[in-house]
Amino acid sequence: MAGSVQIHGTGQLLTLSRRLRAAGGPRLQRNFARRIRRAAEPLQRNLQQAIRTQPLVSGGRRAGSRGGRSPTTRPLRATLAGGIRISVRTGAAPGARVWMDKSRLPRDMRNMPWVIEAGRVRHPVFGNRSRWATQWARPAGWWSRTVQAGTPRMTAEVSRIVDDVRRDLE
Repeated sequence: MAGSVQIHGTGQLLTLSRRLRAAGGPRLQRNFARRIRRAAEPLQRNLQQAIRTQPLVSGGRRAGSRGGRSPTTRPLRATLAGGIRISVRTGAAPGARVWMDKSRLPRDMRNMPWVIEAGRVRHPVFGNRSRWATQWARPAGWWSRTVQAGTPRMTAEVSRIVDDVRRDLE
């Protein structure tokens, strides 16, 4: 299920955050936050690329049925990719979070990331609620697969940043 990826609350980050505040270094805190954000940006880009390239296939049309262009002008995948965000905190619970911001999505698309993650998209045909179509996201799990692949790199990068900043404080 699509959710958020968070790296925070570890003992090293908490200790480092306290030491940054004690050192009185707003410049150090900004630098720390900037580097943590940069560590999370590749995962954000990978998630955006994953949803932009996620295929949705249907069972095909039946004989005699008509087709045509979608009545909406909103591109589904690009809209969903625009909702993936990063937030960085350096206060009491320091860390980075990559998440799907539902408030940046149109009302009728707010559940779509989780629906596509599950692999089955069922929707009315051109808004006609008496005719429904099913499309399949193959392979399913665009969010979880991408997060699983990107989390070790992000964790290692954050650990390296923590070590660098700790070394600067000593």
